[in-house]
Amino acid sequence: MPSNAPIGVFDSGLGGLSVLQAVRALLPHESLLYVADSRYAPYGERPDAFLEQRSLAIGRWVREHGAKAFVVACNTATAHGVAALRADGSWPVVGVEPGIKPAAAASRSGVIGVLATAATLRSARFADLLARHTAQGQRFLCQPGHGLVERIEAGDVDSSEVVALLDKYIAPMVAQGADTLVLGCTHYPFLIPAIERHFGTALTLIDTGAAIARQLQRRLEADDLLAPSRNDVDDVQGSTGSLQLFTTANANALQTMADRLLTNVPRVATVEIPETASAIDAPIAPQAAAGLV
Repeated sequence: MPSNAPIGVFDSGLGGLSVLQAVRALLPHESLLYVADSRYAPYGERPDAFLEQRSLAIGRWVREHGAKAFVVACNTATAHGVAALRADGSWPVVGVEPGIKPAAAASRSGVIGVLATAATLRSARFADLLARHTAQGQRFLCQPGHGLVERIEAGDVDSSEVVALLDKYIAPMVAQGADTLVLGCTHYPFLIPAIERHFGTALTLIDTGAAIARQLQRRLEADDLLAPSRNDVDDVQGSTGSLQLFTTANANALQTMADRLLTNVPRVATVEIPETASAIDAPIAPQAAAGLV
């Protein structure tokens, strides 16, 4: 695979734009191909088998469109699909996971909140992550963020409805002594201004976008896949790689959020990425209990 090939970045919807933004800042020479699987968002209540099969389908599509590496910019898809994506070992696949380790290091009280999707919280991958990075005496208060992804997908990051959900989910953590909050879904960094307005300096917020970009850089370096600098190349983009944006539904929502976050944004294209009937027709999993676990 040539080093000037694009990097695929995938999320269930708009959330992965927070990761794309970090990757673009760290690796401006890289060309990026972003896929939002908005037709099936949110992923948080989907069955595990669907999440794995859908991740594989997106991975195949991105690979067929020439990607040299793949960033699964979705905590839920990482939890249930990244192992299958890495199985053949033929290209770098970088996943995301809630920032449990940095949160454990940052917390002074030893009480840490984790806001994530129900599917992430129920996964074996998350359980292992929590077990590996929980120090003696620390408590992690894990809360499914039911309804937040839907609001963000609709372009709503600061309405009274969003604030009410944040208060419902985060205030009990603060009441129990949490001083650190892990944003365990790539959609949730869009809520940082609302969280900071509502809770002030009570919480240190842990977002892993920059760390994911650094891990991608390490993987590209290890495989000799970093794109060359374009400073000496005679093209209209100068030193900046190209950007392509695709969605399986709701192009307007992705366009609006991308225009808000990024520069030189192209028009979003709507694509169809088929999946097996068994995966598409699988019922949505019932919501997990909303209480702290």
